[in-house]
Amino acid sequence: MSSMSSVAGLSKYIKTLPKTEYSIMVMLVLSFLIGSIYYLIDYVPNHGLVEDFIMGGLFGLVVLGASSIMSGALNQQIISSLHGINLKIKHSMFLSGLSMTILGIIILLGCIISHILNVDIFLNTMLFGCVLIYGFNTLVFWATSKVRFTIAAITGLIQPLLILALYTLITFIFIDTSFMGPAILQITIKAFVAAVIFVLAIYAFIKVIAAPFSKNVGIGVLDLLSLFIAHMNEGSNSLEGVFENMSEAIDTVVTFVSFKTSEGIKALFISPSVHPGPLGDLGGSNMPTILANKFDHFTMVAHGPSTHDFNPIAVSEIDKIEKSVKNGLKRVTYSPDASKFVRYNCEKANIGVQFFNDGMVILSTFAPEAVDDIEFGVGLTMMAQSRNHCHVNDSIIVDCHNSFTPESGEVLPGNSEVFQLIDVIDTIDPNQTKHEIKVGCYEDTMGSLDKHEGIGESGIKTMVVEVDNQRTAYVLFDSNNMEIGFRQEIIDAVSDLEIDEIEVMTTDTHTVNTLSRGYNPIGIAKRPEIIEYVKISINEAIKDLEKVEVGTGTEKIKNLNTFGPKNSTELISTISSVVAVSKIIAPVLLITALLIVFIWIFFGGL
Repeated sequence: MSSMSSVAGLSKYIKTLPKTEYSIMVMLVLSFLIGSIYYLIDYVPNHGLVEDFIMGGLFGLVVLGASSIMSGALNQQIISSLHGINLKIKHSMFLSGLSMTILGIIILLGCIISHILNVDIFLNTMLFGCVLIYGFNTLVFWATSKVRFTIAAITGLIQPLLILALYTLITFIFIDTSFMGPAILQITIKAFVAAVIFVLAIYAFIKVIAAPFSKNVGIGVLDLLSLFIAHMNEGSNSLEGVFENMSEAIDTVVTFVSFKTSEGIKALFISPSVHPGPLGDLGGSNMPTILANKFDHFTMVAHGPSTHDFNPIAVSEIDKIEKSVKNGLKRVTYSPDASKFVRYNCEKANIGVQFFNDGMVILSTFAPEAVDDIEFGVGLTMMAQSRNHCHVNDSIIVDCHNSFTPESGEVLPGNSEVFQLIDVIDTIDPNQTKHEIKVGCYEDTMGSLDKHEGIGESGIKTMVVEVDNQRTAYVLFDSNNMEIGFRQEIIDAVSDLEIDEIEVMTTDTHTVNTLSRGYNPIGIAKRPEIIEYVKISINEAIKDLEKVEVGTGTEKIKNLNTFGPKNSTELISTISSVVAVSKIIAPVLLITALLIVFIWIFFGGL
């Protein structure tokens, strides 16, 4: 599923397109300049340099600029009226401006070649450029707007037809009255045959890459792309409907620690074995915030052992996690007993352990080594192993998710890291002395930072646990992993605060994965500012310390609709195979088609 995250790079281009008025202004200026340069290169000056510059500019302004602006408006109206999606007026104008620029460059190149070789190939060059932008526009409409191929192909004709029509009109009125006649028939035949050749090549290419999606995962690749763009562009969750068709119902678990005072629950620490993905606001991507907001008290939702296989297919699936936690809270028994926080390690595996009543919390990290998600089966093994070894009812396993590089791999059955985790659990001393417990909490949305710095909606949440004068800070960022080395930098930076231990965690929210780099761990930028937030949150949590009682719980989550291991793997492998095949087919098919079109237009003999 990292493939889905990397596709998020599209959002960089979708969301940063210029406003409509800017695109129009650029089209007017560029078309004038293209026309002026064309006149100055291709014509012997008749009225002087300035006059020819202005005449050429006006010619380009009408033929290229006016036609492209009109097509930008018409394309958007037609696609929208036919229930297409994603094509707002600013997108349509930008597409027309880009197509006009491509055509202008081709015209000027042809003009330079004509001047050097002393041959007139202007009209053929313009036809070739018009065919090229026709295919380009058709591909964009078909791939992004969720319309049929025929609709895309017809709409794609508007801009080149308007350009050719205005060129014909201007030429007939001001330049060559003999232009109307046999030349029109030749132009029409050349343009029609060339357009059919090129657009059929595009159709064949899309059908080739779409076939594996339909066969393997039962979804249309263009539907997937169109709805993905709609989500990134407008926040639409229609893509969840596609996910629903390929979902698998699973059973998993959620574990939690509840701290209460005489007035009720003060804080809740939840670790669901459900993955907050795939990206943006789709499925469970914002689960840490959505789930926490379903409770009326301070709630931390940590990253439990799970991979992208356990991504909920819809936001509504988070309700099932809430229901399980609330059912479990009804059965929790509380006591004031807790142990100190103790660290253990075995090779690369490092854990922090604290006992609460008849349960325990295990904070797992491989820092300073880089590792990604811990798979659910591995986490389940850790739970069983620790419950048996330490004689507790509940074991809350947390994947701290705090040391990342792009090459980080998941912890899967059979990996050496699995045995390191099991071995380190065997070193835990189960006979820890219990004492009374105090807890203080603080949360901050980190308003001066956002997803560009890897910060999700919930910002930072900190809980300080005091047992027998030992203070431990549980610091949780609403982020997708942490840049390698930043965890230690934070730990070193808070060493002078009134705490004895600290662990830094991330929720693994995938709402921050909508930027060009796909992965977006905290710590890439503004580290000093982030560290300052940590310091403030710890100090404020210390001020909030008060005596509490504590209880733990483990609950099943039944029939959670997720991507599932089968479909998740199938989707990843299909995307990978399509990308690999496209790298070969796209250049071969499209370049061959362009070569045929070029030969037909320039050497067709009509």
